[in-house]
Amino acid sequence: MAQKSIAVLGGSGFVGRVLCEQLVRAGFTVRVLTRARNHARELWHLPATECVECDVYAPNELAAALRGMDAVINLVGILNEKGDRGTGFQRAHVELTQCVIAACASAGVKRYLHMSALNAAAGAPSHYLRTKGEAENLVRAASALHSTIFRPSVIFGPGDGLFVRFDQLLSLAPVLPLACATARFQPVSVGDVAAALLTALGDPATIGQDYSLGGPEVMTLAEIVRYGLRIRGRRRLILPLGSRLSRVLAEIMEHLPGKPFSRDNLRSAALDSVLPPGVDGLKTLQITATPVTAIVPECLLGMGERARYDDLRRRAHR
Repeated sequence: MAQKSIAVLGGSGFVGRVLCEQLVRAGFTVRVLTRARNHARELWHLPATECVECDVYAPNELAAALRGMDAVINLVGILNEKGDRGTGFQRAHVELTQCVIAACASAGVKRYLHMSALNAAAGAPSHYLRTKGEAENLVRAASALHSTIFRPSVIFGPGDGLFVRFDQLLSLAPVLPLACATARFQPVSVGDVAAALLTALGDPATIGQDYSLGGPEVMTLAEIVRYGLRIRGRRRLILPLGSRLSRVLAEIMEHLPGKPFSRDNLRSAALDSVLPPGVDGLKTLQITATPVTAIVPECLLGMGERARYDDLRRRAHR
């Protein structure tokens, strides 16, 4: 394979770090665009990788950073915003996508991979899913781009915001009130998501396609939490909350530092994040889905004190 240059937005995030490693191993050169180079310090050690400071909302600056690239991958996404008006989601998902599409046109980049989410739709119940859906529509309407869209369920792996995050909460809390306990998810491995993106780069047949990504298991949120407890050998009291108390909890946690759960998260959880019948993007891409049992035990049991410190430091951008 001839070496190609790939620009990655969101490369310092959970999926981005794994994807950049896979890209380098596959022989690509990688340019990670970031607001501050220190945010991407975990990628500094990678060969054939440069971390470039860039205001991705500045059209000329972004176009200059994309010039000479063979493809652009946009992984940027937020799960919460300041307040609950949708403006933060609109900026991160819709406005940024508009900027990237325009910059690709200006820089002459044709190939574009876009990270979305299961249930993304302009008419979805949450700001998160609505703006993800609006961004998808922008990508599809950009006829000059050779684009591919990926729509994963919740993503798991080392340092994730799912199994590992609940593990950290339950390391201190003897009781956990659990909103949306019956919401269903189809957790997909971060390595499989990265592999799907990598596969698409080398396969022209993926141009113009959408790929919904999920793992082999469907689990409720309560099952996800209890699985982590079993792995850890912990005894904790889990209190599943009904819809009314879930709303109350969301109202309270909306105002806590870090916004561990929000009103918009609650609205997103109204829709099960599972693959539609007969739809399996990993299978279509000939990727064998990794089960939770193959990854999560090592993620949780391998989280020693140093690993926990590094994980917390990374989340705090220090």
